[in-house]
Amino acid sequence: MEFPQDFIWGTASSSYQIEGGAFDDGKGPSIWDTFSHRPGTIADGTNGDVACDSYHRFEEDLDILKSLGIRNYRFSVSWPRVIPEGTGDINKAGLEYYDKVVDGCIERGIDPWMTVYHWDLPQALEDKGGWQNRDTVAAFRDYTRVLAEHFGDRVKHWFTINEPEIFIGLGYGTGEHAPGLRLEPREQFRCWHNALLAHGEAVRVIRDVVPDAVIGAAATGMLGYVHEHLKETPKEISDFSFHTGESQLKDGHFFFFYQWAFDPMVKGKYPDDPISPWSRCAEEMSSEEGFREDMELISQPLDFLGLNIYNGTEMDPANGCQVMQRYVGFPRTAIGWHVTPEVMYWGPRQIWERYGLPMVISEDGQSCNDRIFLDGKVHDPDRIDFLQRYLEELSDVIKDGVPVKGFFHWSFTDNLEWNSGYDERFGLVYIDYRTQDRTVKDSAYWYSRLIQGKQI
Repeated sequence: MEFPQDFIWGTASSSYQIEGGAFDDGKGPSIWDTFSHRPGTIADGTNGDVACDSYHRFEEDLDILKSLGIRNYRFSVSWPRVIPEGTGDINKAGLEYYDKVVDGCIERGIDPWMTVYHWDLPQALEDKGGWQNRDTVAAFRDYTRVLAEHFGDRVKHWFTINEPEIFIGLGYGTGEHAPGLRLEPREQFRCWHNALLAHGEAVRVIRDVVPDAVIGAAATGMLGYVHEHLKETPKEISDFSFHTGESQLKDGHFFFFYQWAFDPMVKGKYPDDPISPWSRCAEEMSSEEGFREDMELISQPLDFLGLNIYNGTEMDPANGCQVMQRYVGFPRTAIGWHVTPEVMYWGPRQIWERYGLPMVISEDGQSCNDRIFLDGKVHDPDRIDFLQRYLEELSDVIKDGVPVKGFFHWSFTDNLEWNSGYDERFGLVYIDYRTQDRTVKDSAYWYSRLIQGKQI
């Protein structure tokens, strides 16, 4: 596989999943601090109070990044660490912590890619309705301005929000994630609309404060693929029509689609998806005063789209591109997600054909049943195999002219995998949660050699 000389290689993390220090130095509680302390919400009964203790061990982590030759690091800011109540007074200690992270990256030759929001909404705002309350949009705008004004001289790459499909869909729809609400589609869609408004406000603020900023947003969702690299993209894949169906309505995951985020962000309109209950909600909302102005705000120009791709849905081109039934024993990762490398070719291709914007793969990786072997090392050939298969497909789609500019492995270290707890290990670096000792995995060394253009 081959990649352009200027291809961006990186790895990623998020604040609540790695930092710990949940109540240190003036940080306010987030919805995840509250949610994870409720009995039964996290699979292994844990929480993020300590996590990977990166709040105290970030220097060690940055040293590992440098040693591996990883020159791009995507991380998020904890909103309540910077503004404990979500609005009002700024916590100086919070800004100082991220100063150390940003400056530590730069000193080591690592480009910081800052995510403004990766799900840890201040609990004080949730107490006022959270994403149900349009006031949260204004609070997000002001929070973003604090970050842009403080870090804009050093941080040039920005993600506004990460995976609204998850923090709205699972947080306010199925109740699996914080804040654990199960709203009806109409109320859930109002949360979605507010989150996209917050994204638009963030883009506008960053553009105003950091004129040379490179700005995008990260989304995820279902993607279709076929085994062959066909010359023409099947219509069922290119228009995302395979997404719709009774199964999506039945399990309540009708939000898990890229087009519900990127159509309004890029096209300035919600998608035409008549089976989804959100289409009816969008149609009703379109008659409200100010809706047109809302869509203009949401569709602020972006520099790139972030794609969080893990797996896809196989289609049968010989049978009208019907969804294919997976065979018994289909390969899965430790977390149970299907291994489908072809989606790394077809996913970027269909996003490019629909939106025409450059992309970065902002997340991709595999959960494995990692452990420290008798020789003191972590051997994870299954992760290496996963990455090689997916990156070969990514190399192919780039050769075919699709402008994917970078790849961020999820994740840098093992961490709290949200409601799944600590048993799921996605990291290039193994964390012993008893001691917080770090062990660099074989996959990290493999990734390092790939980045440096060495034999793999």
